[in-house]
Amino acid sequence: MNSLDAKRVLETALICASQPLPLRDLRVLFADEVGPDTLRTLLDELQRDWAGRGVELVTLANGWRLQSRPEMRAYLDRLNPEKPPKYSRAVMETLAIIAYRQPVTRGDIEDIRGVTVASQIIKQLEDRGWVEAIGYRESPGRPALLATTRQFLDDLGLASLEQLPLLEGGTGAGSELLANALTDVALLDQPSLLPTDDAPADAPADAPQAAASAPLFLDEPAADAAPTETKNEPQP
Repeated sequence: MNSLDAKRVLETALICASQPLPLRDLRVLFADEVGPDTLRTLLDELQRDWAGRGVELVTLANGWRLQSRPEMRAYLDRLNPEKPPKYSRAVMETLAIIAYRQPVTRGDIEDIRGVTVASQIIKQLEDRGWVEAIGYRESPGRPALLATTRQFLDDLGLASLEQLPLLEGGTGAGSELLANALTDVALLDQPSLLPTDDAPADAPADAPQAAASAPLFLDEPAADAAPTETKNEPQP
């Protein structure tokens, strides 16, 4: 198979795929007769072929995906006038803390936010596929260590956590950035993470409020000591 035909096969698979395709799946298209280096070269060529169009080929945490460019959003929204899901401040602040300071426990989040984190919030993030427990901290009660998933990166259009923007503010800045980004890629058939009006508000915690304004950066450690045992390594 020549390179032109191989590119046509790759392009067709990427157009028809509903999820990002990793290299191992793309190799299956050619019965493993095309090596990973050749595949990457072909994918790079496809990226250039799609340059300047309304669709772009991007590499994400879980693989490669063809998607519309951000500037096309205003036009595509006319086909689906429904508003995308909205996320409460409590949900987005919790997600921002996990994303920028992972792995963290629920207690770490409460120390930073200054309020008790409702179990419903963690469960909603887990159900959405953005957060998961990756192990347990060796401290009283062995609390679960929470981290973001590859699905979270895919939904943000990122390949790794290093691509998250550095924050100039605290959790509020992080939650606003994530909310804007996730709104841009939110699937309209996904349930909103915004609690109903009769959902209980966050309860005040005993932790000091001052911690909530601390800047969060990728290289900043979690509030407590690093874990001594985990089930597996955090997502890259």
